[in-house]
Amino acid sequence: MSLDNRLIALLVCPVCKGPLQLGRDAQGRPAELLCLADRLGFAIRDGIPVMLEAEARALPAFEPPPPSPL
Repeated sequence: MSLDNRLIALLVCPVCKGPLQLGRDAQGRPAELLCLADRLGFAIRDGIPVMLEAEARALPAFEPPPPSPL
């Protein structure tokens, strides 16, 4: 299942209300939405972003940002 780019553009980080970037897995499929300001990754499960702070993955400080913003 794919995530619509229009939906991604509308979503913001639930913590800081900042912009999100799309993170992809090794096969190039959408895997999570990343908030670089809060260093959080929100998983995408079955094409649906899980935008809960309690479910977010903390991004390591050394992880580079994705190559292109939304």
